[in-house]
Amino acid sequence: MRTAEAIKKACGSLAPEAEVVILDTFRYANPLLEKVVLGTYMEMLKMTPVLYGYLYRRSERGQPLSGRGKEEFNRILSLLSAPRLMAYIRDFEPQIIVCTHPFPLGIISYMKKRGKFNGLAVATITDFTIHSFWIFPHVDTYIVGSEALIPQCEQYGIEKKRIRATGIPIDPAFSKPYDKYRLRLELNLDPDLTTILLVGGGLGMGPLLSAVKSLGSGNNRLQLIVVSGANKVLYERLARTIPSLSCAIRLYGFVDNIHQLMAASDLMVGKAGGLTCAEALALGLPMFIVDPLPGQEERNTEFICSMQAGVKVEEKDLAAVITNYLHKQSDIASMASAALGLGKPGAAYDLVDYMSHVVRDLKVI
Repeated sequence: MRTAEAIKKACGSLAPEAEVVILDTFRYANPLLEKVVLGTYMEMLKMTPVLYGYLYRRSERGQPLSGRGKEEFNRILSLLSAPRLMAYIRDFEPQIIVCTHPFPLGIISYMKKRGKFNGLAVATITDFTIHSFWIFPHVDTYIVGSEALIPQCEQYGIEKKRIRATGIPIDPAFSKPYDKYRLRLELNLDPDLTTILLVGGGLGMGPLLSAVKSLGSGNNRLQLIVVSGANKVLYERLARTIPSLSCAIRLYGFVDNIHQLMAASDLMVGKAGGLTCAEALALGLPMFIVDPLPGQEERNTEFICSMQAGVKVEEKDLAAVITNYLHKQSDIASMASAALGLGKPGAAYDLVDYMSHVVRDLKVI
């Protein structure tokens, strides 16, 4: 949804004449299916993440669930969701459909095969890896987060002309320049202290509480920005814990200015969601990734670390690892430079620009 909203914002700037609708596919086409799929996914991540990781790996390229298993899964999704979605698309008559999640992409590919949709089908892959569930034969364009992912696409048989490494579309706010010193003053932070951002993602998952305890109990020359997301229980536990810690800490729940908090920070501690990684890279923010969840977070972590833009840290070692890095500022600077080199802050604009050119070339408008 955040990727879709970013694309819509970019459309508002570059193509204000365009009519853009964000459709939560399952919620619209089959609310019961949405509850089952989302509920199963969330419970699996909370209760048995190892099982989710196992299923994810078994459905990667060349694995047993990447073939018939994937086809059967998508056949069931299409059977339950396609009729109402197809009716919506027939009535709306879109020129372009952008899928920011793999599940509806299978339905759109099926519609293209049947001649039920003849416009441009775009897949926007929202992680720094290519998973088999994104791969369908009738997708016109794949948007990927980095040029380094193009070989993975080609291994799936996607021709290079169908791949565009414009980056994961993120909020256009990440493409603006920021003055770190001035921003810290605006956020009531000490402009001269090393500033670490700790995030638990939109749902506040992960070992955020223990990370705050380990970093906040020793070094008075640090200040922490802590974002607990929508997890109210976690927020309350943090609020009770923070007064006993020795360094300055600013606590937030769910925020809509994460771009400012990132831009005000020197490094970030958190999870490895695709959007979070793309946002940090766009601002040149080094990442210390703590205990990534099995599945796409593991793959994102592997990518970020291989590109020298971040490091993977075990929860028990977090304070020691960060303290060591802070004593070697050249390493932090090197990671920040690598992140900035990978970042694509204008990804949403670049995607909209590409789609506008396609529409003009086809002389549809």
